[in-house]
Amino acid sequence: MIFADHAATTPVRRESLEAMWPYLTGAFGNPSSSHGIGDEAARALAWARDEVAAVVGCRSGDVVFTSGGTEADNLAVKGLALANPRGRHVVISPVEHEAVLEAADALRRLHGFEVDEVAVDATGMVTAEALGRVIRPDTTLVSAQLANNEVGTVNPVAELGRIAHGAGALMHTDAVQAAGWLPLSIDALGVDALSLAGHKVGAPKGTGALVVRGRLPLEPVLHGGGQERGRRSGTENVAGAVAFATALRLAESERADAAARVTALATRFRELVAAAVPGAVATGNPLHRLPGTVSYVFPGTAGEAVLLELERRDVIVSSGSACAAGSDEPSHVLTAMGFEPDLARTAVRFSFGAGTTQDDVERAAAALADAVSVVRDIVR
Repeated sequence: MIFADHAATTPVRRESLEAMWPYLTGAFGNPSSSHGIGDEAARALAWARDEVAAVVGCRSGDVVFTSGGTEADNLAVKGLALANPRGRHVVISPVEHEAVLEAADALRRLHGFEVDEVAVDATGMVTAEALGRVIRPDTTLVSAQLANNEVGTVNPVAELGRIAHGAGALMHTDAVQAAGWLPLSIDALGVDALSLAGHKVGAPKGTGALVVRGRLPLEPVLHGGGQERGRRSGTENVAGAVAFATALRLAESERADAAARVTALATRFRELVAAAVPGAVATGNPLHRLPGTVSYVFPGTAGEAVLLELERRDVIVSSGSACAAGSDEPSHVLTAMGFEPDLARTAVRFSFGAGTTQDDVERAAAALADAVSVVRDIVR
């Protein structure tokens, strides 16, 4: 089997499993408990916080552990907007993950915020000029992802952050897809908050973090015992935090070599597809993109049919975000980029990772050519 869906999830690293195992067995204490077993868990949680902070370049106290990227995005968008109400206006991009889109919509529906979407260009990128056209003196928060989860386009987040801060607004970026591939320094990115998810970097699902700069007020989404300095109540998942921190540090240490290797594989894959699949249309920015994400639309096909044909050939891919799998609606990312709905429904995303080989990409390209040919024959 060729697994080419790393943007949806990654295999759990052995190092991550081994790091978390003690906190699922003997060191099982509650980190809030005032006894030896609880203290051991608290020390492990503090270690994990320090490791994440080292990767992002923030203070340890800025790290809030969450159940993953969706919770981190919700906490950032709702928490920052509600706790820092200099105005009732939020700006997001239309190609964000559903977690950001729906969180912003909740602010609109439940709290009376105005939400504007900044237009993206044909490659899915948010430009500083476009943001400048929609930001206002009463804008509280701007949220724009570092890298898109469907087409791989990388945004100029540092530029966007300067525009946001120049208007007095806060800046959040969803960096879930970027972890392990792009630098995550919160200072270099110039953001106030940054979302991460463990299962994109080799940690178990259900782990993640929101990094919130300094002492910015943050309205909790979850209320209860006041854990995570009152920003995220609930007994902390110590084993999950340790597993996530371990995987994130390893991914960061390997990032430069991994990005170069996977970029070369993706480049080879695009060359093979261009030669073997007539009419394939690559999506996303050709220069500013994640190393391993390659997405196409195929005129004259049906995307789900291509996926099935690929799976029959033992090639595992997706049509886009796993969170939208099974929906009959066209990709909101592609339609925001200007693709007609029918063409957007033909999307297929390949996302390569640490385990991908040269043989994998060559076999995947050959399988894609066969799959598209079969589906086009059926459609005719």
